[in-house]
Amino acid sequence: MESLYLLIPLSLVLVGVLALILFWSVKSGQFDDLDGPGHSVLMDDDLPRHEDRQIKK
Repeated sequence: MESLYLLIPLSLVLVGVLALILFWSVKSGQFDDLDGPGHSVLMDDDLPRHEDRQIKK
């Protein structure tokens, strides 16, 4: 029973810290574009860059 006096406040502090981290990440724009980074991996540049063509000639 005595351990509950310690564990309940600690769990409430932990939940508060996690909520602050979640609100900070939403406010800073971490969840604005969830699909873009995943699609950018699939978008491959098939044509060589202009600089690469000049070096090979």
